[in-house]
Amino acid sequence: MIHPDTRLEWINDKKGFGVVATKLIPKGSITWVQDEMDGVFREEQIQHFKPLSREHFEKYSFRNQKGEYILCWDIAKYVNHSFKSSCLSTAYNFEVAVRDIHPGEELTDDYGYLNLSESFVPEDEGVDRKTVEPDDILRCYKDWDRTLSQVFPLITEVPQPLMELISRSLQQEIGRIANGKQKMLSTRHLYFEPEKTEFKP
Repeated sequence: MIHPDTRLEWINDKKGFGVVATKLIPKGSITWVQDEMDGVFREEQIQHFKPLSREHFEKYSFRNQKGEYILCWDIAKYVNHSFKSSCLSTAYNFEVAVRDIHPGEELTDDYGYLNLSESFVPEDEGVDRKTVEPDDILRCYKDWDRTLSQVFPLITEVPQPLMELISRSLQQEIGRIANGKQKMLSTRHLYFEPEKTEFKP
């Protein structure tokens, strides 16, 4: 589920729709949590999709570390890519704002951690990375971990309207990480290695 202080908005002809903040979303806010309503699909299931259905499915879904495809039920599926993303995914099935997101500003993700099936070239943002690759996690996880390690302590300090979607045990784990009593799980764990998948096409 996406953060409640958001709305769907047309961004431009290249990006299409995107998700923008309707109120200030402070740094450290949990911006998305995978919940019970999100669709979880195995590879063998989507093999039976008709070509047009599969095209749209692959556009709006992402793959987790188990090789499962996740299709968000709400406007979270419209969050656009940015190499300078305002949100980052954690290894705990939730995303967090890595800076203050102001009203009217887009919530963006780095698609590098979504286990894409093929690379793509987004608009140039003036950074070294120009292409999103299927294995970007292996190259970028240390940078993402460094950013998240600075943000995690704020999770317990700012309002969290999505916290009730997180299990009690994970809430306690978040607290230990925020207080420096436990090491954060690396985003390296988000990587899906196809040759090790238990799912067969």
